[in-house]
Amino acid sequence: MSRTWTERRREMLTALQAIGAQGRADFEPIDGILRGYYPVPEHLRALDPEVVLIVGPRGAGKTEIARVLTEAGLAGAVASHAPSVRFPKGQTDWKKGYPLGSEGFDVMGLPRFLKEPGISDPVAELRNLWFAYLVRVLRDELDAQAKSNLAQFLSIQGGAVRDNYKAFLDAGEEPVLGLDRLDEELSRQDRFIFVTYDELDTLGGGDWNVIGPSIQGLVAFWAAYARRWRRIRAKVFLRTDLYDRHTATGGADLAKLAAGRVDLSWSDRDLHAMLLKRIANASPELYKFVSATNSKVEWSEDTKLGHVPALNSWRDASPIIERMIGPYMGADKKKGLVYRWLLDHVRDGRGRALPRPLVQLIEEAARIELRGLHPLREPRLLDPSSLRRALDRVSEDHVVHARDEWPWLDSLKEGLKGLLVPWERERDAIRLLEGTAWAENPPKRPPFEGRELLEYLIEVGILRRRSDNRIDAPDLFLAGMGLRRKGGVRRR
Repeated sequence: MSRTWTERRREMLTALQAIGAQGRADFEPIDGILRGYYPVPEHLRALDPEVVLIVGPRGAGKTEIARVLTEAGLAGAVASHAPSVRFPKGQTDWKKGYPLGSEGFDVMGLPRFLKEPGISDPVAELRNLWFAYLVRVLRDELDAQAKSNLAQFLSIQGGAVRDNYKAFLDAGEEPVLGLDRLDEELSRQDRFIFVTYDELDTLGGGDWNVIGPSIQGLVAFWAAYARRWRRIRAKVFLRTDLYDRHTATGGADLAKLAAGRVDLSWSDRDLHAMLLKRIANASPELYKFVSATNSKVEWSEDTKLGHVPALNSWRDASPIIERMIGPYMGADKKKGLVYRWLLDHVRDGRGRALPRPLVQLIEEAARIELRGLHPLREPRLLDPSSLRRALDRVSEDHVVHARDEWPWLDSLKEGLKGLLVPWERERDAIRLLEGTAWAENPPKRPPFEGRELLEYLIEVGILRRRSDNRIDAPDLFLAGMGLRRKGGVRRR
């Protein structure tokens, strides 16, 4: 007996609500990442041995790429999708340089270290400290001579920042000689070791005064040694706003690494392709649903990556999106075209739409539909009102997780909660920011005040300056920050 549309729809919605572990790569099983991962050729330049710096905003996929590189051996699976990328030849091993768990910095030990007597040049001292912890990362790869000569240093626990630093200095030239020999041995074995640095915004517990010199020290270290070692290579994943802030102060060191950097930007075409790929690989029924639609999307099969769509334009996806939801976000086009609405309402204040909130928007809308399965005629899976309700949840979740990078968001939210946007004048926004009661703990305070803070909030996309110069909040942050705006798509 053939199943009813309601039964088939319920099955597809159940799969749809889990297309990406709510879009968070740090919690998603590695097999799920491979099935959901969409290979963007520019992003895959991160695999080029000469590329050290990978820059992207929150939610752009830095953690996803870092995980698949260190845990899943992605290079072989994606090589055919980026024929112009220079992939490393020979065996590749990926190791984490940061975060390191118990082998790495104590989160609060780093600020204490920088306050030690005699620390006159924090960037220079942190350059040495990064060198010390690189040796710890590579300890199992060192030859017997290096292990013997560095035995005292390697016996120290990772969390003892000051002791590691002192023992490293006491070791003199032994660390560099040991890594020189390792690099030569790797060349003979035709091997590469890539060391990844991710989540650098957590350094010092999120203290801006620690993050800045720590990043500069890391950049200075690899700027000095990237040309010395050919088989020991680094991949530094850096959040866009941190990169932008340190471009001016990073000097020649940052310029060296930035020349060949990879920017994890997402075009509308790639975002639609990523979304379709996640949907298609969620279940056989959903693959039939998206692939049977009369569209220009071409599908291929990959043993590791699953079903992979190819789009010439983001508009190629519109027939599939409209089949799922319908053409309009309401009764007619006055409420918005669905295929435009999806991306436009998960953009931040800088106009960037990113994978994580887009994926979560579809997941949450499916979850809402399943809680009260309102009848929709075949082939509709989602009602526009469910998407609008889901957007509030996406915004709230986005702000909750953004606190990891901006610990002062709670105080800002409390100060702005319930207010109506947009604000007519810039000085009104500044006055509201200056009236916020910030915590005394440095990580719980923003790095700037007054007008400079407003400009920073616009810079990172929490707020936006409209073409009429009014200050607004993008939908991605609106509900999460407790702000309100008139109008919009009806919530049922």
